[in-house]
Formats: sequence, C-alpha cells, structure tokens
Amino acid sequence: MTTDAADGLPETESLAMLAERVLEMARRKGASQAELSLSHARGLSLNVRNAEVESLEFQRDRGLSLTVFFGHRRGSASSGDLSDDGLEDCVSAACEIAKATEEDPCAGLAQAERMATEMRSLALDHPWPISADEAIERARACEAAALSVDRRIQQCEGASLSTHRGVSIYANSHGFFGPRSGTQHSLSCSVVAADDKGMQRDYWYDSHRSAQSLQSPESIGRQAAQRTVRRLGAKTAKTAQVPVLFAPEVARSLFGHFVGAISGAALYRQASFLLDKLDQPVFSPTVGITQQPFIQQAAASSCFDSEGVATHERTLVEQGILKGWLLGSYSARRLGLETTGNAGGVYNLMIEPGEQDFASLLKDLDEGLWITELMGHGTNMV
Repeated sequence: MTTDAADGLPETESLAMLAERVLEMARRKGASQAELSLSHARGLSLNVRNAEVESLEFQRDRGLSLTVFFGHRRGSASSGDLSDDGLEDCVSAACEIAKATEEDPCAGLAQAERMATEMRSLALDHPWPISADEAIERARACEAAALSVDRRIQQCEGASLSTHRGVSIYANSHGFFGPRSGTQHSLSCSVVAADDKGMQRDYWYDSHRSAQSLQSPESIGRQAAQRTVRRLGAKTAKTAQVPVLFAPEVARSLFGHFVGAISGAALYRQASFLLDKLDQPVFSPTVGITQQPFIQQAAASSCFDSEGVATHERTLVEQGILKGWLLGSYSARRLGLETTGNAGGVYNLMIEPGEQDFASLLKDLDEGLWITELMGHGTNMV
C-alpha cells in the first residue's frame, strides 16, 4: 500500500484499490449490492495541568466498515484487520449476517444516478507537523496565560491540545469511489476561580482544519479565565418575565435539536415535534437557515454524503418557514420520498445573521436572562 511519506498514512488511490478488492469479494459471495468505508487516521493529544504533562497519547487507527445486501436483506461487519485473512473474515461475517436477517423493502444502496460526480477541492487537509515537545509548550503557555489573568483564578483543570489527520474512502457496488482526507486541530483550557462566596469553573477552546487559523494559546487561556471570573458573585434571580439571550456557543445546541427534529429517522418513527410542519412557520420570520456543504476548510464540508449521494446547497428555513427535511435513502423510502443527500447528517448548517451582533443584542437586553450554559438532557423530541 502506497503511503504519504509525511505521516505514513496511505494515499487515497491505495485505499481505492483495497476497496475494490473487498467489493469483489462480496460479489463472489453472492451479494447483490455492497458499500464500505475504509479509513486510516493518526493523531496526537495531550493535557497539561499545573505545568506538568498529565497525559500524552499518540493515536493510529485503521478500520473497515462493510454493509452487504442480498436483495433486501442487509448485513454489516467491521474490522481493524486489513490483512487478506482479515478482509475475508469481515466479508464472510457481513454476508452470513445478511442471510440470517429478515427482508426490509427499504434496504439497499441509494440510487446510482444520485451518486456525486464532481469532487471539488474544499481545502480540508492541513497537516500540522508539530512535535510533542512543541505541543506541550503551547499547552503550558495557554495554562500560564489563564492563571495570570486574576488572582482569584486558583487552579487550572487542564490545557489540552490535539491534532488529527485522517484519510478515507467510501465506495459501493454502483462503481462510486469517494475519497476524503482532512485534518482537525484544537486547543482548550479550563480553570477554576474562587471568592468568599464559592467556586466557579469555565473554559474556552478553538478548533480548525488549519493550525494557522487557531487562536493563540495566550488568547484561549485569557478567555477561559475571563469567562470563569465573571461567574463569581452570582445571585439568585427574582422570578420575572424577561427577554432571553443565548450565548452563541450555547445557541448551537438549540439548532442541533432542530436538526434532529427534521431528520429522517425521527420523522418515520413519528418521534419529532415537527411532524407535518413542512411549509409552515417554525421560527420567527427573521430566521433563515441554509446548508452550505462547499465552504472552504469548514468542519462539515463534503461533496457527498455517507451514501455517496451528491450534496448541494439547500434552504431549510426561509423567513421562519420550514422548507425541507434531512433524508438519507433509507429514511426517504420509509417516508415515500427521495433522498436529500443528507445521509450522515447536515453539511454546514448556516444561520443567517440579523442586523445586530451579539454585543449590541446584549446591550439592548437591559433586564433579561443571558444564558451561558445549559444542564440536563435537552429537549423532548416528541
């Protein structure tokens, strides 16, 4: 297998050749259709606390996930053993499982004509050749910056750095081969502050495809400390009817529940509070939500979904009105609809900005509730 000399991960061409072998094995065993995901990844993660290295890990993973279909019977197996015998065992296991299952008329690959044909360059792969010693120094600088902000910062729960690169391919018996390679780098810090009324904890972090786009360690440490200190001196609020403003990092979870409610699995199971709400208002008329899968360097950018179906830009909410579902091929068949190219989730959910930024919204709040953290299980999806 041909590898990239920089980090030892295989090139996508080598993965494609291996994927073709596995699909051929499945065909020889009688599978009418098959799909697989083949991946290799490596990474470094560490945590520093009180300037001492608390943990340091090097990761190297590889794996095969295979699904075969015998008509409308489906079987899946996975393996980290990519030797000839390991591949043979994985294919045999998936086929035996499929033969033992009941038929599901909705099971099968997505339609061949929906496979992606254009592979745009999305600039997702930015390796970071950082050594363990350099990573430790960055984490220490982050922690030191946090501890220097205020004398009430008593301890650091840890400054963590991680860097990860992976290469993978999705392939199926339609002849589709979709390569992916990408990186993800992050740095975070969590501290504890105390005064005569008690102790408080908060954190800050940053994550990007490119290490050059990360905030500096000092900036992350300072923000973690400032967020923690502002929690000190909290008082119980009186009961009142007031406007509520969610901090941006908290508001994401609200939209996450919305995504779950318009996803196929929740819809065909009738476990969504948005059943039968298509083309009806579900937000304020000021809200617009789109999917934009082709943003350069974005975390969820992709030219195809987890079934190889082409992704595309979509309007999900227009002036508060729900305009579409998020469906893969299986959920679409269960609902009598067509896949929307969203097997595996949503690809860069974008909320259209309003006329005011967060600072001006907070200023206009006057008396109100500014939510910076949530606790509990979330929303009741039904």
